[in-house]
Amino acid sequence: MPLTTDAPAPRIALVGATGAVGTTLIRLIEERGFPYREVRLVASARSAGRELTVDGRPYRVEDLETFDFSTVDLAFFSAGSSVSRTWVPGAVAQGALVVDNTNAFRMDPATPLVVPQVNAHELDRRPDSGIVANPNCSTIPLVRLLRPVADRWGIRQVVVSTYQAASGRGHSGIAELQEASRVTLADPAAQAPAEEFTPTLAFNVIPFIDELLESGFTLEEQKMLQESRKILGLPHLDVTTTCVRVPVVNGHSEAAWVECNDVVDRDELVRLLAAEPEVTVHDATTPGAFPTPRTAGEPDHVHVGRVRVAPHNPRGFWMWVVADNLRIGAALNAIQIAEALTERGVL
Repeated sequence: MPLTTDAPAPRIALVGATGAVGTTLIRLIEERGFPYREVRLVASARSAGRELTVDGRPYRVEDLETFDFSTVDLAFFSAGSSVSRTWVPGAVAQGALVVDNTNAFRMDPATPLVVPQVNAHELDRRPDSGIVANPNCSTIPLVRLLRPVADRWGIRQVVVSTYQAASGRGHSGIAELQEASRVTLADPAAQAPAEEFTPTLAFNVIPFIDELLESGFTLEEQKMLQESRKILGLPHLDVTTTCVRVPVVNGHSEAAWVECNDVVDRDELVRLLAAEPEVTVHDATTPGAFPTPRTAGEPDHVHVGRVRVAPHNPRGFWMWVVADNLRIGAALNAIQIAEALTERGVL
């Protein structure tokens, strides 16, 4: 990506470089030509010493415990909330601007929570906290579609059921689903692995993601409410969610009911959604068409189908949404944040 300022390209670090999101970040840096003058790969001690390639050049993964963040301008953190809580403040104190892909700082008032297609204005200056938070993997595609709807008709309520893939738990989640499926196919009565997902995810759906809160909702469900409000700048937006894990390797899906303040015209709604950047509406010309995690196509697009305005309540509509959670829901959004910061000369 060409720079629009005369500033040199940033020196970057990828913390959690060996994980599912970290390796996806590396691929996206290569695919998008993200400008950097130096790249450092960082991970916990157990992964340090491994060798990965970036743009065809080998790099040794460095140990987070001893890494000096004063040597980089920008640090991507994708190693879990506990790692971010422990290490991000020190990285900021050493001068790095952090793009954090965890829940650690999303609701911090001094930290912008950014989806560039929705609220890129938050990136016009360096945040007071030194951190830009990357939202939840299911929040990102949802708010990208809600923004134009809120601008056109206003929104009264959003009800969402998610269908979230095993890759949401990283490489270990994918591996467990594959092994549990193998075990179950060989012997349906056998005890399948159930450490990452309890009960086992093989040939199953689990309506429970993250920790249970006193409200009866899970933290994953609360994230979607709080984050949507913050990103859209709608502090009273009514969003209620049931988050479900499904036996899909990669690609989250959502069924969303959106009730607006005014009557919605389906043709106009489809045109509005299809006009959004990097959004594909599958039933724009064929009503009823839909994407799936295996068939959606372009992995850097939010895919929409089954767009239905309710005949009994024309202020409300349903849509089916599919997005690659490792790209759209994590690494791609982080890279687009970094691209926007670079274009604005903030880095």
